[in-house]
Amino acid sequence: MSQSTIKAFNTAGPCIPADHYMSPVLSRQTGVNEMFEGKYYFVLHAPRQSGKTTFLYALTDEINSQGQMYALCCSLEACQGVTDDEKAMTRIAVEINTALQLSSNDNLVSLALPDDRLPKLAPSMKIFKSLNRLCVNLDKDLVVFFDEADSLIDAPLITFLRQIRLGYNNRSRSPQSKFPRSMALVGMRDIRDYLVQARDGQISSGLASPFNIKKEAFTLPNFTQDEIAHLYHQHTEASGQAFEALAVERAWYWSEGQPWLVNALAYESVVNILGKNYSQPITSDIMNDAAENLIKRRDTHIDSLLERLKEPRVRAVMEPIIIGSRRVPIKVPLDDKRYVMDLGLLKGDYGNLRPANPIYNEVFI
Repeated sequence: MSQSTIKAFNTAGPCIPADHYMSPVLSRQTGVNEMFEGKYYFVLHAPRQSGKTTFLYALTDEINSQGQMYALCCSLEACQGVTDDEKAMTRIAVEINTALQLSSNDNLVSLALPDDRLPKLAPSMKIFKSLNRLCVNLDKDLVVFFDEADSLIDAPLITFLRQIRLGYNNRSRSPQSKFPRSMALVGMRDIRDYLVQARDGQISSGLASPFNIKKEAFTLPNFTQDEIAHLYHQHTEASGQAFEALAVERAWYWSEGQPWLVNALAYESVVNILGKNYSQPITSDIMNDAAENLIKRRDTHIDSLLERLKEPRVRAVMEPIIIGSRRVPIKVPLDDKRYVMDLGLLKGDYGNLRPANPIYNEVFI
């Protein structure tokens, strides 16, 4: 399975006082452009609070503004924990309709229906028919992003994926079988882990892969040190407050580019430590103090990561790391190692893993 990378300057979690500093999206996304041009379906996965949703909405708006095709971003978070097919497919249909209602594109808004007029269809056809209706009634191709796709579990996961595959396979047979030109399933994990989850539930018997139409699996990488400097410089341009070069180096050291931490360190420095006194520059000492505060305070993002340590498959990978060995036992399944790395807890190669950054290392222990 090939891995490509997507980089976008976007903010995740706390941000420095200007709410969003972002570089142009599509100009840097050659891999994603190829998916659209080739009419491919793909997966985008990255750890929690790494900027996926911000990226998706910026990408959706930019596609719609260019006028060559339509884009729709729909969250599946409402399906979290739902195991009933009828309830899950109904919620997805409602979310698709809501995304239409909230779209910045008038042609998409015009296709939204009153919620009480959504077609009453069998669960096995509800999503297929919803997307087919949109594509038949649009004058240009449609791209769809399903955010929080890994909220789907058990039977609804398989029912959803089967309908996507059905539409993909039939989309060129006739004008009435139209389906989205390109589609992305977006979440914390690659599709392979969705299917591990389904197999554990023993509901995918006889189904080799409900999403074997996938062309690529992309990820949102962490920021580089240069990108952190660029992001912080945008704050300097907006407020006049400088980040000293050593402060940027310390931000890189503590975060290793994890987007939530990059923004949290800046927010802690600017707002909590200096009280928005923009006349005072951010120094390396201030950045170190900010990191110490995050470690001691264990904000929501960090607590949510620590909750993952309670999962048996995560514990099996993490315990050797926490006790000081970077070697994970061979008996631990490769899928479990990938899962923990996809969650953003560890980095390295499968035989030599370590905490993803010094802040995580401190709070894990």
